Amino acid sequence: MKTTEPPAPLPAERGPRIAKLDVSGARPGRRKETEGAVLNVFSHGVLVIWAILVVLPLVWAVMTSFKDDNSILTSPWSLPDRLHFDNWSRAWTEANMSDYFFNTLLVVGGSLIGTMILGSMAAYVLARFDFPGNRFVYYLFVGGMSFPVMLALVPLFYVVNNMGLLNTIHGLILVYIAYSLPFTVFFLTAFFRTLPTSVAEAAFVDGASHSRTFFQIMLPMAKPGLISVAIFNFLGQWNQYMLPTVLNTDPDKKVLTQGLVQLAVSQGYKGDWSGLFAGLVMAMLPVLAAYIVFQRQVVSGLTAGALK
Repeated sequence: MKTTEPPAPLPAERGPRIAKLDVSGARPGRRKETEGAVLNVFSHGVLVIWAILVVLPLVWAVMTSFKDDNSILTSPWSLPDRLHFDNWSRAWTEANMSDYFFNTLLVVGGSLIGTMILGSMAAYVLARFDFPGNRFVYYLFVGGMSFPVMLALVPLFYVVNNMGLLNTIHGLILVYIAYSLPFTVFFLTAFFRTLPTSVAEAAFVDGASHSRTFFQIMLPMAKPGLISVAIFNFLGQWNQYMLPTVLNTDPDKKVLTQGLVQLAVSQGYKGDWSGLFAGLVMAMLPVLAAYIVFQRQVVSGLTAGALK
């Protein structure tokens, strides 16, 4: 007895697939590309505007430092008729910018070295060792970042005065170190946590002490983070004005920011505008040069924690 087999299923429809269209009729992939292109153009436009807002004042200040007072007042946006290098020499010698510059180098150099040594050691201990009160000490440093320095000016003045450090270079260095430590410890603690622990454990197995492991192994590995936080501390300490104004009133020990203010008000109603702009550019160039030289290290240090 013959049985009839069920009919075979029809073969799948062959031919090119047609992508589903959305309501607007555009392909989803092409729509995403369009949105990405619009966002890219918008972001680049914002960056261009931001670059213009930052670069134009710097270029104008440098250009104005080579003009005489009459040209600055009559045609501030024009190019200088000739380069007046005497503005720079006058600001460097007659306005005592050389003394202010040297004092600033002493204060910022000493405070930066002290901040990096103490901050890196404290951050390494907080990041690598568990002990009672670890988180409490860490949050004390974090809280120091949110404490306004203006609220501490009066008690800080009396503390420095009672210690006999008022109107001294080393007193200002200690205050700068205390001012910069919270951010340094906060930044480097997060960075040290991203470093591999296997390298330190191998050093301990080989008989290295904690200090040798820190200075010869961990610090070189943390070089990008150290350079980044050093640049930020350098910028903040170099441009610091409030702390030296309160704690340093000795005319022979004033720093560069105080010297610029002194240069601006010393002439009374007859301002030395060309000398003032020359001094302003002198104060600006070291910071700009430091960032240009170490810009790659700064970017790599800021992104190292996110990439690991």
